[in-house]
Amino acid sequence: MTLEIGLLGPWQITMDGRPLRVAGRRRVAVLTRLALDAGRPVTTRRLVADVWGQTSTATAAKQVNIVVSKLRDTLGSDAIVTVPGGYLLDVPREQVDAHRFTLLAGQARTARDRGESGTADRWFRQALDLWRGPALAWLDEPWAQEEAKRLEAERVALFEDHTELRLAAGDQLAVMADLVPHVKAYPLREGPRAQLMLALYRAGQPGEALAVYQEGHAAMVEELGLEPGAPLRRLREAILARDPALDLPVPARQATIVPAELPADTRSFTARREEVTWLSEALLHANVAVIDGPGGVGKSALAVHVAHTMAGRFRDGVVYLNMNGSTPGLPPLPVPDGLGHVLRSLGLDGSAVPSDVEGAVARYRSLTSGSELLVILDNALDARQVRPLIPAGPRCRTVITSRTALGGLDAELGDVRRLHLAGLGHRDAVTLLSRIAGAERVEREPEAAAAVARLCGGLPLAVRIAAARLVARPDRRMADLAGRLADATRRLDTLQYDDLAVRAGIAVSHRQLHEEQDGHDAAHVLPLLGLLDTPTHTPAATAALAGWPEPRAEAALEHLRAARILEPAGRDRYRFHDLIRLYAREQAAELPGDERAAALDRGYHHYLATLNTATLLVHPQPMEPCYEAELPGVPLADAQEAGRWTEAERDNLLAVTHQAMESAVPHVALGLALGLHMPFNYRGWVTHLADVHAGAVELAARCGDRAGEAQASAYLGWVHRDQGHDEQAIAYLERAAERWDEAGLPHRRTGPVNNLGIIHTKLDRLDLAHTYLSEALSIAVARGEEYQRGAILNNRAHVLYRQGRYDEAVAEAKEATAAWAGSLYGEGLSRETLARAYMHAGRLEEAAETFQVALTLLHEGGYRIGYAVAAWWSAQTLHALGRTDLARRDWRRCFTALLEARLLTRSEMDDLLAQPVPGMPQPIRHML
Repeated sequence: MTLEIGLLGPWQITMDGRPLRVAGRRRVAVLTRLALDAGRPVTTRRLVADVWGQTSTATAAKQVNIVVSKLRDTLGSDAIVTVPGGYLLDVPREQVDAHRFTLLAGQARTARDRGESGTADRWFRQALDLWRGPALAWLDEPWAQEEAKRLEAERVALFEDHTELRLAAGDQLAVMADLVPHVKAYPLREGPRAQLMLALYRAGQPGEALAVYQEGHAAMVEELGLEPGAPLRRLREAILARDPALDLPVPARQATIVPAELPADTRSFTARREEVTWLSEALLHANVAVIDGPGGVGKSALAVHVAHTMAGRFRDGVVYLNMNGSTPGLPPLPVPDGLGHVLRSLGLDGSAVPSDVEGAVARYRSLTSGSELLVILDNALDARQVRPLIPAGPRCRTVITSRTALGGLDAELGDVRRLHLAGLGHRDAVTLLSRIAGAERVEREPEAAAAVARLCGGLPLAVRIAAARLVARPDRRMADLAGRLADATRRLDTLQYDDLAVRAGIAVSHRQLHEEQDGHDAAHVLPLLGLLDTPTHTPAATAALAGWPEPRAEAALEHLRAARILEPAGRDRYRFHDLIRLYAREQAAELPGDERAAALDRGYHHYLATLNTATLLVHPQPMEPCYEAELPGVPLADAQEAGRWTEAERDNLLAVTHQAMESAVPHVALGLALGLHMPFNYRGWVTHLADVHAGAVELAARCGDRAGEAQASAYLGWVHRDQGHDEQAIAYLERAAERWDEAGLPHRRTGPVNNLGIIHTKLDRLDLAHTYLSEALSIAVARGEEYQRGAILNNRAHVLYRQGRYDEAVAEAKEATAAWAGSLYGEGLSRETLARAYMHAGRLEEAAETFQVALTLLHEGGYRIGYAVAAWWSAQTLHALGRTDLARRDWRRCFTALLEARLLTRSEMDDLLAQPVPGMPQPIRHML
């Protein structure tokens, strides 16, 4: 059993992932005191002095003994050990979060000192993520307050060390957001104040950097009667002088994305020495290694085992894909999906992933041409499925496993090594059985063990299934299992080594949950998780499915994780192994129809409600038709939190939307499909939306929902517009306008007509564009829709300056800013348009100044793509003014924003920055 204690935040204690309750203030205090010295003796005298304090009496030692006895009743008799003169909490120190924090902090600093920035960043983040709130806040004794101060000092120091690393990597935009509250909390600490000043300066905000200095100066004079220290004063002087030493010596860099996607190695991996040597040699000398053999023979286990030993040789990481070529119940992975996976693994996302296979293959080969990358293509169907996924670089290596030999690969790939994997020999099969079922059982019944191994036919999976059954039934004799296997009519039932075998193993675990006193919730949730097609599961979504409070759902998920039915997939996120997901779906199908429908409906409405909230936060304008949800969803505070939720839930949102569109719930399906648009659009993920909106158009048309069809058509036209598919965009936008008329909502024509104006502006059909925009404007004005009026005026300003009507363009952009007052998105966008009008009019100084205002607003509003566009044009303006250093700063801002959105890779950004005057990046070429 695993006991874990949380001191860095609200009091928390769990056993095997399940919360434990420790009642009584003194019991909590004693356990806290012992946990702070976990693995080390604490004297009774110390416990009495700290916990009983001034109230200590002659019987205090006896009271300590009573408290420890009660704690043992809760934690187990072995948890607290009596030692001479005191007690010892006998748990590994890393199972107390305060000690785990110290360990991770040391690892982070060691990696930093070795120059391993990416590794250091990961350790820093893991250490800081352990903090859930103030340490030891439940105790007010002097010793606890001193310990809390010590821990807080360590946290602050580590945060500032991590900030220094992030600044050196060019992460100043994100650093600024983290430093502002930190500096406010610790106004007299000069180190973080200097970091914030430097971050602001590098982000092009020297005035704000100097203001931070002035605030610190005032606080130090008032509180301490002292001037700031010499380093802070020198930094101020350097900012005033725009000292080049303050700039990064190389283009601002974030940690390069290095995929590390290998599944866990098989602990009981046995024998295969010759095969391990063969594959290790192949990875040193050949481009491609193919392992073929029957199902269950251990192809995947061999590939993953060797990949773990060789992963360190591949500078650019390891990508793993399950191709589902022979996975029961799942279709083979389509080539476009496989290409999307590898491109995302290499740092691309959204519209940066080409929508056509040929373009995606070309992008993949370009990205890998100079890489040292290991790609594992597991469980492949045929050569056609894997051929596009083999990287191009001569130092890249690919391992493919398949039930077929994939002979068609040799002709075009050159050095392809092949291994046909056969079953285990008899001795190795017995060894594998022994390693899993236990050596004692094999030694106790050696003849029966030999019979089991022989009847498994040398298939490792069959041996593993037999061993798993023995482990699940400690009371069963080996001879009983051998007897069942010896019966030819029952052998396949006993050794169903494909998906049915997995089903049997999971069913055992599921039944055991039902039998456990505290396992009923987990057993109940398992089939509910099979209802939604989401790749991961969160406590919030699970709570909706079950109709429970979120803490109860989270406890059930943790129970499933402890039972190894779920795997962790990030913070507060869980996932199934593919075949366990199939079992969950089968169990879901067995639920009563009304129960299944109600749970699925709650799951849909959870996502619909949260999407509606996210949409209003990033685009604060009521929409119609409005597809209301029946549940409250996840509470989101602002546009930034909405963006983080969208990032985390992206794959789930796409999956649940597609599932809803395939089921008989058009209201929810249309709400989800339309609800994706604004949150995804703000992240630059328009590529993901094309299929979704196309399906929504068809669904709404089938249901006779004219308003839904109109909105879906408008959004689909928008998506095609941003992808440069102008004629398709025009067709869908015209269809949207017609459907709004048919729906009796002609005022909603404003959206598609406005977008038609944008497209014709891009196509330089300026008179037609002006006509469309004027029509949209007249509708918005007539209805008093100020937000829409601002958007249309903003777009019309682009037409006017292209027509040479510069004064009118400036006036309309200013009017748009006024109409959009209070919206960071709107004010930022309209000021960027105003700057473009100034730029085209030759008023470059005004343009440069206005671009900086726009950049600040767009950054604060979280509109990534708009920020990148503004930074690009700002750089062009500064370059025209001869301010080369500032121009390169803003080009870097543009590319960094696209990198953060995973619309550019690190190598593409470096190539652009290597150009004297960088070309416009592909992801923003189709923006207005």
